[in-house]
This record gives sequence, C-alpha cells and structure tokens, in this order.
Amino acid sequence: MSDEPRWSYLSDMDGVLVREEHLVPGADEFLAELRANDIGFLVLTNNSIYTPRDLRARLARTGLDVPEQAIWTSALATAEFLHRQRPNGSAFVIGEAGLTTALHEVGYVLTDRDPDYVVLGETRTYSFSAITRAIRMIEAGAKFIATNPDATGPSLEGSMPATGSVAALIEKATGRQPYFVGKPNPLMMRSALRALGAHSEHTLMIGDRMDTDVHAGIEAGLETILVLTGISTRETAELYPYRPTRVLDSVADLIGRTKDPFAQG
Repeated sequence: MSDEPRWSYLSDMDGVLVREEHLVPGADEFLAELRANDIGFLVLTNNSIYTPRDLRARLARTGLDVPEQAIWTSALATAEFLHRQRPNGSAFVIGEAGLTTALHEVGYVLTDRDPDYVVLGETRTYSFSAITRAIRMIEAGAKFIATNPDATGPSLEGSMPATGSVAALIEKATGRQPYFVGKPNPLMMRSALRALGAHSEHTLMIGDRMDTDVHAGIEAGLETILVLTGISTRETAELYPYRPTRVLDSVADLIGRTKDPFAQG
C-alpha cells in the first residue's frame, strides 16, 4: 500500500467551501478529514481584497477552521510574480489591503511617482480619479498587471463589476493589455504548488467554475473536480471544449474518500 500516490488538494473557496457567507454543507467535515489524514491542502481565491488573516476570520464565522498559511490569494500570487520579475520594485496599486499588504511583504514600494507597474486588483470602491492616474502611468511606460480576469463578482444585491471589467476599461483607454496573474493563468496554480510543496502529478483542483478553476487546473497539469454548489452546472459544463476529471454535487461527496478521490464506487 505504500506505493499508492498521496494526493494534495487545491480548492477554490467561494462556491466550493462557502456560498454567500454560509458554509456549504459537508465542507467542514471534508477539511477535517484532510487534516486528520495529514493531507496537504490550500484554499485558493481570485479575490484580492482580503489578506489571509481576514479570510481566516471570514471562514471561521461560517464554521470553517482554515489556518492562514493554507490560504492562497491572487494578491499573494501577484506579489510573488512581481518579486520574481523585478525584486524590490515599485507599483501604483488600485486595490485593498489584501493586495497592498502582499506587495509590501515582498519589499515593494507603493507610489504614484513613475512606478514600475500599475497593479489592478479588486475593490468595492473603484475611483475614477485613480483609474485616470493608472491610465496616464501606463501611457508613460508603467507595465500593466491585474490580479485576476473575473469580469463580475457576487454581492447580496447581485453581480458587481470586478477586476476584469475595470482592466478592460484601462486596456481600451491605453491600448495595453494587462497580464492577469490569477486563475485561469496556470501561474497561480504553480505558485500554489510551490507554497504547498506539492507536485502537479498528484495534486487535484476542486472548483465551481469551468472557465477559471477547471481551466487553470488543466493548464497546470492537475486532475480536476467540478462541484455543482457554485457557478457551473452539468449543462453549462458541456459547453466547454475541455472536461473535469470528475463532476460531483459537492465536496461532501469526497468525505470518506479523500485518500483516493478518483476511486470508482
């Protein structure tokens, strides 16, 4: 039995573990089983607003116990990417604490004076004046980076514009395409694998979206599981030219089989 592969897990957060600030039934038991079996896991999110500490507190309010070091955000992936590209650089940031904290922690200076990069992330209050300054800095030569391509995000009142929509506005004004770090860019998955110390061959990605989660997992060479507790349905999943390894109703279906998630039966 010792030669059986040992799986590691990457899991999206919203739509997989929580939905509209409520626990997805069984998500707590699923995570408890991973910990009990000493299975490595990271919870991923394209949302760059919050720090891992913020997200840990948010998840705790729903009943999920996830340590800070098990949370990987597009903000952290963006900071790691920029640190590798240009250590100790400078950036003009449109975003919240999740992004600014991540950049500070890798030694970046945040400035509106001739920055190396304009970094666009998620915020609940996009400022027209900040967007205008970003456009002018990109025109002056700053490189354009965005944390994630999601065009909309959820709210209790319905959809709201997200990073991808604002990035499209800036791209239209400047003629410069942003480099998106978050899902479905496999870069985010590979940075998560490094953080987890795992290999793609025995890591799986659980997500609720075909266009980001499953796409990113496939691009990074991972096995993928689509759960139906979020955005994608069995019907919409059929519209894509790629398929997840498995489709499950929810993560609750993995309870009791986390050591061998693709076993039949």
